[in-house]
Amino acid sequence: MANFPPKLSREALAAAGEKAIASRRERALVKKMLADGSLNIFEAINDARDSIQRMRVRDLLDAAPGIGERRAFTIMEKAGISHSRRIAGLGAHQLRKLRDEMILNKVPINEGTLIVMSGPGGVGKSTITSHLRNHPSVLVSVSVTTREPRENEIDGRDYHFITEEKFDQMIARNEFLEWAEFAGARYGTLRKSVEDGRSIGKHVLLEIEIAGARQIRKAEPEALLVFISPPSWEDLVERLTSRGTDSPERRAARLALAEEEMACASEFDEVLVNHRVEDVAATLLSLASSRSK
Repeated sequence: MANFPPKLSREALAAAGEKAIASRRERALVKKMLADGSLNIFEAINDARDSIQRMRVRDLLDAAPGIGERRAFTIMEKAGISHSRRIAGLGAHQLRKLRDEMILNKVPINEGTLIVMSGPGGVGKSTITSHLRNHPSVLVSVSVTTREPRENEIDGRDYHFITEEKFDQMIARNEFLEWAEFAGARYGTLRKSVEDGRSIGKHVLLEIEIAGARQIRKAEPEALLVFISPPSWEDLVERLTSRGTDSPERRAARLALAEEEMACASEFDEVLVNHRVEDVAATLLSLASSRSK
């Protein structure tokens, strides 16, 4: 017996219809903004709305000024992108090839912003990073480290785990945008991965210690440095002392370090109080987007 999809109620059909109309309006607005130059191709690609992520890449190129149907066909052929490919299905290699073709065709592309996020331990930086990890406009930088992997950490996803000897070699080859030592191990940010991400319009997010943020300030003065602050000192103390596995000495050391780190907030471009992760993430994206215009 054939299985038919369940019949939707009148209310469900009406809601689905309204959603479809809203999606068409959103896509039409993006095309209009592309046509009048108030939006570029990579800004549209990085739009997180489902209606935009489901658009065909071909439709974006057709709408952009100076491209048109024939050049859109050629660009996609050279970039190795299927003509039925939707934005959400674009891989990093295809984005880089598309960027190269955009440059050859003199289509405007804005580089993404380098976001440097720092703050005291326990303030919620990792949670903010996790919230932004799958956003289409964000590339989370994967640091290199000499420490051993912890349980459930995966090489290449959480960190690039390497030996002390290899770390020294990478320093000698100037492969790090910044590096610092923390808790007996060294951590570094790969210069090339940051440059590659920004070149395809991604905002590259670095979650690093304050010593590393200071190095970035010198190496990349245009970077956006953001300090994440707790709602109050008492709130941070609660977070840092709630771990039952820490010894009294370890808790005292964590609190002393946090106090030192809190005193560095004035060195940053922005200070965001982490009342709610979603709000901090949204503000970070807004600040980054305003920098890349």
